[in-house]
Amino acid sequence: MIKPHGSNELNPLFVADAAKNLALATEAESLPSLLVSSAAAANAVMLGAGYFNPLTGYMNLADSLSVAENLHTVDGLFWPVPIVNLSNDISAIGDAKRIALRDPNVDGNPVLAIMDIEAIEEVSAEQIDFMAENIFGNLDENHPGVAAFKGQGNTLLSGPIQVLNYSYFQKDFPDTFRTAYEIRNEMADRGWNKVVAFQTRNPMHRAHEELCRMAQEDLQTDGILIHMLLGKLKAGDIPADVRDDCIRTMVDIYFPENTVMVTGYGFDMLYAGPREAVLHAVFRQNCGCTHLIVGRDHAGVGDYYGGFDAQTIFDEKVPAGSLEIEIYRADHTAYSKKLDKVIMMKDAPDHEKDDFILLSGTKVREMLGNGIAPPPEFSRPECAKILMDYYQTLDS
Repeated sequence: MIKPHGSNELNPLFVADAAKNLALATEAESLPSLLVSSAAAANAVMLGAGYFNPLTGYMNLADSLSVAENLHTVDGLFWPVPIVNLSNDISAIGDAKRIALRDPNVDGNPVLAIMDIEAIEEVSAEQIDFMAENIFGNLDENHPGVAAFKGQGNTLLSGPIQVLNYSYFQKDFPDTFRTAYEIRNEMADRGWNKVVAFQTRNPMHRAHEELCRMAQEDLQTDGILIHMLLGKLKAGDIPADVRDDCIRTMVDIYFPENTVMVTGYGFDMLYAGPREAVLHAVFRQNCGCTHLIVGRDHAGVGDYYGGFDAQTIFDEKVPAGSLEIEIYRADHTAYSKKLDKVIMMKDAPDHEKDDFILLSGTKVREMLGNGIAPPPEFSRPECAKILMDYYQTLDS
């Protein structure tokens, strides 16, 4: 199986030993505590689950600035986005060096992790902007990622952490949330060595389904990992439980047995386009995938990124040998009326726009909200029914 990024073995930061976990949880109740941002909590979950291997905790300012500018830490570890714990108020922890990190996304704000503080640094507004512009490619505060990043605060706490739980993800998504090492173990049990990952934050329509098939056939992989984001999204995105239902229904009906794993990970969407695509590649390598499908406007939002920026970044900013995982470059896929199947549009130079069944996201949402199923060439009827039921609950 492919090695994790930056080490020979996966080193998740979750404390799996029950006795040690309980001892730390007991200790945490007597420690000064900090209520962290949702982004910092999501970073802790990803560190705990092994997705952010080989990091041992939150980055300091020097590493954060280096990663933002050059995609590597001061010591040279390739990494695409700063993994930080920014706060706007640390008065509760005084001068403590060991603190409990409390979860903002769970009622009662239980302890999520214990942190050993190596440094507390003030980050200037210019440095925040420098990082944001490098990560997101802009400083437009209407960009959801820019707004979230700049809204966390200007005090940076760095140091190693020990993770005690996976926030709300295990409880809310018991059938779907999986850690990187759980996915690796399941791949080993299935006898999979060559695996292509598909990233999604949306329900999958026919084009996505066929894209997974194309990638599996072209690459001759043992299986497909459909890996969905379960964390915070922007307003208007489909909730994770509805997406999960759609995707599982599609896989159960339309894919052969033991060819697809449907899992999810606990993270807040960054909407960082190209940089986030590279992060997706890093943590798919950590969970055992040899390939990642990168399509048009991967991890994008609005019109902030070019259609293929998330592919060209691998040529322009990812040095050879930085990652073992490879990307599968996908164009826009759509149903061809001429050929009676889903194809990549670049493979049909003889087609006009009217030769494809193309529906905008706005049009699809409007149809579903009115109880009208999109054409079966666009969306499987079983999945359309789940989405129609969801949209109609919004109007009731």
